[in-house]
Amino acid sequence: MAEKTKMLAGELYNPNDPVLIAERHKARLLFQEINTLTDDHKKERNKLLYKLMPNAGKGLWIEPPFYCDYGYNIQTGKNVFFNFNCCILDVMKVSIGNQVLIGPNVQIYTATHPLDAKTRNSWLELAKPISIGNNVWIGGGAVICPGVSIGDGAVIAAGAIVTKSVPENVVVGGNPAKIIKEIDN
Repeated sequence: MAEKTKMLAGELYNPNDPVLIAERHKARLLFQEINTLTDDHKKERNKLLYKLMPNAGKGLWIEPPFYCDYGYNIQTGKNVFFNFNCCILDVMKVSIGNQVLIGPNVQIYTATHPLDAKTRNSWLELAKPISIGNNVWIGGGAVICPGVSIGDGAVIAAGAIVTKSVPENVVVGGNPAKIIKEIDN
């Protein structure tokens, strides 16, 4: 089985596979160019953003710098905003709903490593998908860990480390993130 197929299936895979290296390199060249373009080149930057993230909805807005592994594993709805210095390790699918606000320095990680040292020392990796619902706000500096789902209308407080799935319409914060309060709608 090809390493990319294993990666996308959430199985252990070799990230040093030549196909995966080439795809990460292609993404890096694109986001490096995106990150250097000024607002005077907004049209060109948007064109490159959709080339990097072909599964993004209309109204995608990213403040550079932005970083990701592949780009094609990031799927967004409409009107998604990323503030400065966000990083998405999109080894597996990252699904982001409509009207999502992502603060500066947010890290979204699908990539993970085996817990046992012997397997981890083999340099094999694996990934778990992340799902972010509609109308979510993720505060600056938050970290979203592999396999997490965030429900519609949730707010992730600045600096939160989200290790477990979050229900709809709650505010979570802390390390590890816990429910702080429910949101009345």
